[in-house]
Amino acid sequence: MLRASRALPVASVLAICALLSLASPGLARQHPSAQPFPRPGHTSSAVTPLGGINVMGLSYGSTPAGADRTIAAAQQLHANVVRTELPWSVMEPRKSGEVDPRALAFTDRLMADAAAAGIKVIATVLRTPCWASSAPASLLAQCTATAPSGANAWPPSDPASYAGFVGYLAGRYGTQLASIEVWNEPDQANELYFAGPDKARRYAAVLRAAYAAVKGANPNVRVVAGSLVGSNGAFLRALYAAGIKGYYDGLAVHFYNLTLASLRSIHQVQMAAGDHTPLWLDEFGWTSCWPRQKIQEEQACVTPPIQGANVTNIYRSLARTAYVAAEVLFQISDSRTEQFGVLNVSGARKPAFGALAGVLASPSGRVSPVTLRLRRRGGRAVASGSGPVGDFMRLEAFQGRVLRYTATFVLDRFNRYSITLPRALGTGGLRVRAYQFWSGPRAAAQKRM
Repeated sequence: MLRASRALPVASVLAICALLSLASPGLARQHPSAQPFPRPGHTSSAVTPLGGINVMGLSYGSTPAGADRTIAAAQQLHANVVRTELPWSVMEPRKSGEVDPRALAFTDRLMADAAAAGIKVIATVLRTPCWASSAPASLLAQCTATAPSGANAWPPSDPASYAGFVGYLAGRYGTQLASIEVWNEPDQANELYFAGPDKARRYAAVLRAAYAAVKGANPNVRVVAGSLVGSNGAFLRALYAAGIKGYYDGLAVHFYNLTLASLRSIHQVQMAAGDHTPLWLDEFGWTSCWPRQKIQEEQACVTPPIQGANVTNIYRSLARTAYVAAEVLFQISDSRTEQFGVLNVSGARKPAFGALAGVLASPSGRVSPVTLRLRRRGGRAVASGSGPVGDFMRLEAFQGRVLRYTATFVLDRFNRYSITLPRALGTGGLRVRAYQFWSGPRAAAQKRM
C-alpha cells in the first residue's frame, strides 16, 4: 500500500494567510512575496498526459484475484495508467535472482490484466530485502523474508543488487510498463521508505545503477526518478549535485498540498538547473474523512463532494500543461484508516469515482470559477468567496485605477475564503478582484462597492 505523502505543511491549507500591503494615496506598493507567480507552461499542442489511479500493490498476501479486481476498477475509470508498488523485498526475499513464485504470479496477472485493458503500469520498486540491506546490525537481526521490517527501508549496500532486479522487471514486462519508478520518497522526513544518512548521494547511486540496467534490458522502458515530496527544491538540488542528470526519463513528485503551486515551484528548480525532463505527478489526492475527523495522515479532511470537485479541477487545470507527463490520483480504494480512495472499503463508489472517470474520459473542460462577494461589516469591507483547489490566491483592491491593497492567501479545506479589508479603505468606491495564480487575472472574479 502506498502511504500518503506530504508536500507542504497542513497549516498552509487550513488557515488563510494574507500578506497585506496598504498603499499611501497615489502610490500602490506590494510586498515582494505577494507578486504573482510565473504562469504555468500551457500549450494547445501538448500530448495529453497519462491519467490514472494508484492501485493495490504487491504484498505478502497478494493474490491474482486481487489483481483482477483492481485492474477492472481502473478500466471502469477510463485510466490509461496505474501506479503500483512492487516491493523488491517481497519479490526477491531470500537471494538475488530467486523470485518468489506467489509474488510473481500476482505481478504477472496484474501486468497481463492491465495490458488487456489498454493500461500501462508505473512499477514503483522500493524496499530492500534483508540480504541486500545496508541497515544497522540491530535492524538486520529483526529482518525476515516473510514480513515487513525497518531494515527494508534502508537502501541496498550495493546498488548493483537493486539494478539487477529492476533490469529483470524491464526484461520481463517491457513496454507493458509506463515506467519503472526508482524507489519512493527518498526525501520523506519520516524515513519510512529511504532511511539512513547521506540520502541524496546514496539515492543517486541507486538511480544511476538502475537506469543502466533498465536500458540494458529494454531501452524502451522509461525510468522515473525522484518520487519527491518536497516542493522547495532543496533535495532535488542535492540530487543534481550528486550526479543524477542523464539517468532518468521523468521526475516523479507527490504533492498533496497546493498541488499546482508545488508543481510550478519544482519545475522552476528544474529549469534553473537546465533539467527539461517532464514531471510525473503520480501521487496526489484528498481524504474524505470530514466530519468524523479533521486531520488524517497530516492532510485536512474534506467531504466526499469536495474530494470529487477537487479531482475534477486538478485534472482540468493540468490538461494542457506541457511539462506534466502523468497525473495519477491516490488512490483506488479506502482502507480502514485512510479515506483517500474513490471507492469506500465496501467497494461502493464515492463522488470522486465519477469525477475521475469523467476527467479521464474527457480531460478538457472548465475549472470551477473563482467567486467573490463584498459586504459591509462594522465599517469595513469583507471579501469572501470560493475558488478551485491547488494554488495560492490573490485579492486586489483598487480605488479608481490605483491599487491600494493586496492579499496572497490560500483557501480553507472547503475551498472558501473570507478577508476583512483594512478600515482605511472604507466601504465605498472600491473595485475588488480575486483570482488563482494558476489561472491568472484573466479568470478573476470582480466586484464593486
